[in-house]
Amino acid sequence: MKQYDQNIVLTGFMGTGKTTVANALKQHFQMEIMDMDQIIVDREGMPVSEIFRVHGEPYFRDAETSLLIELQQKKHVVISCGGGTPLREINVKEMKKNGKVVLLTAEPETILERVKDSHDRPLLENNKNVSYITELLAQRRPKYEAAADIIVHTDNKSASQICEEIMAKVYEEEQ
Repeated sequence: MKQYDQNIVLTGFMGTGKTTVANALKQHFQMEIMDMDQIIVDREGMPVSEIFRVHGEPYFRDAETSLLIELQQKKHVVISCGGGTPLREINVKEMKKNGKVVLLTAEPETILERVKDSHDRPLLENNKNVSYITELLAQRRPKYEAAADIIVHTDNKSASQICEEIMAKVYEEEQ
């Protein structure tokens, strides 16, 4: 497969596979990964849950917006967005300036299975159950879908299969 020289912006709910897929894209296409949450954590010197507690969610969302603008200088990168990034309209505009926005989706049961042992997801920490995840997903779905250029379902697929599907859809859209 030929080199893809645009950026790919991965978005989706927690546990849909953004980090795993970003790593697979890095391997398959030699793309650098820009994990937005990790960059913000590194800059702030504290985990996301602590940033939320100390500064509040709006502060964190502002940091995301600034970072999206900054990342527009980069080429041939995978930008892995936090689950809440597309909830702000300004972020969606900035995401689209960065490259193809790929929404990863998964069923609530799959998400729960993937996140159940994680403690770095402040919005799920005391709500790790299918009904809460289903409700939060339903609230976010319209904004996620409005932001997406491409949608890829990740249930029961390997990271390689997801990568191949993303790239096939990206190239198809370029035609």
